[in-house]
Amino acid sequence: MSGPAGREPRRPARWWRRRSLRTRLTVIAATAIAASVFVAFQVGIELLNSELQDTAEDQLRADSRVLATNAERAGPAQVRLPPYPGSGRLVRVVLPDGSTRTPAGQPALPPVSEHAGRVAQGASADLLESDDSGGYLIYTLRAGDGAVQVARVTDDDSPITRFGLGMLLIGLLCVVGGALVGRAVARAGLAPIDRLTAAAVRVAHTRDLDADIPDEGGGEIRRLIQSINDMLAALRDSRRAQRLLAEDAAHELKTPLTSLRLNVELLIRLDRRGTLDGALPAESRTRLLNDLGAQVAELSTLAAELTDLARGDVGDESTELLDLADVVAAAATRARSRVPDIEVALDETSVWVNGRPAALQRAVLNLIDNAGKWSPADQPVQVRLRAEGASAVLEVDDAGPGIDAADVPRVFDRFYRADSARALPGSGLGLSIVQRVVDAHGGRATVARSARGGALLRVDLPAAAPPTEGQRPSGP
Repeated sequence: MSGPAGREPRRPARWWRRRSLRTRLTVIAATAIAASVFVAFQVGIELLNSELQDTAEDQLRADSRVLATNAERAGPAQVRLPPYPGSGRLVRVVLPDGSTRTPAGQPALPPVSEHAGRVAQGASADLLESDDSGGYLIYTLRAGDGAVQVARVTDDDSPITRFGLGMLLIGLLCVVGGALVGRAVARAGLAPIDRLTAAAVRVAHTRDLDADIPDEGGGEIRRLIQSINDMLAALRDSRRAQRLLAEDAAHELKTPLTSLRLNVELLIRLDRRGTLDGALPAESRTRLLNDLGAQVAELSTLAAELTDLARGDVGDESTELLDLADVVAAAATRARSRVPDIEVALDETSVWVNGRPAALQRAVLNLIDNAGKWSPADQPVQVRLRAEGASAVLEVDDAGPGIDAADVPRVFDRFYRADSARALPGSGLGLSIVQRVVDAHGGRATVARSARGGALLRVDLPAAAPPTEGQRPSGP
């Protein structure tokens, strides 16, 4: 029993949230006008009541002065009282002994109050009082040796009633008109949003990301449409990149998989015939197994690089202040452990950057691996790190044949491999990953010819101020 009772106050809120924006604007407009009319009605009633009260008091004082003047001339006991007209004011003369005189046929007034009696005795000049029992407003004025009283009924609120009915009718008309105007304004104001919603629904149903939403309206509506068009453009680029990645990955996986399948089928066929040992000499079998191992390693490398490229998690790693020299040294150590034959010559100085350590180390490792493929056995890969202005400059060069001018614009493209590199191991993704990491750090990657005739790959990253002694990290 307590559950529904506890949820009851939330029902109006749920009802309100389920209404359309057009309905909400209409209700808000009508409510605002109704509140305004109600406030205006209350203020008008108070002003009208105050004005009527002041007018009644002024009229009582004026009538009392006329009657008091006559009473002073003829005396309170002898003054001629005007006949009762049947409605309106009531008059009475209070004599010194406390008795009263009233016109014939006039309704009886409440008994003379103690304060009014003091006015008749000369203790006070005048008195304005109200009698709640009969609803009278009575003004008492000293006249001769007595007093005169003029009274009016205060519960006659017909002007206020008529005013209230008029205001109520006007208020209802204003509320209805306000609701209609609010509905029309909401319809006109939300028309661009309706068209925007229809266009978004059409895009969602047709999956057509190439159809931009027409730019119309102004202000917030225009910014909203531009934001949605920018989002559609980003989705188009993302879908195009996914399609290209899938196509390139299928193309690159096709060659090693085909070679691997042919070699495995050959082994299976010879094994089924029982001629594996006779058909393949030990040397050929060793070479075939080595080829299989190389193809599996190539597939593993390609799968890892595809995962890194497709996942796009450079931004997932937290940024920290680090010495790029530590990152370069760690990458060189990993390169030597992966390819023992590679020789890396380091020439580095301490340069601090704000970066992601793992991503930067992967980029440097890819640069060294790429240079190691081209460097002759007796020529080391030279890695130089220095500060140049507000940038940290990393250069990796080899003594290989260099990069043809026609291949330079596409060096950092995904899966791109120059004709001279087709026979070398690799997927063509290493430098593309370097480009992505450098872009994520706000840097720039370029390629040129080194002084030794090979390729010179250069990375410029924004440098950071070195930390103070107490802020330095404890390790690389």
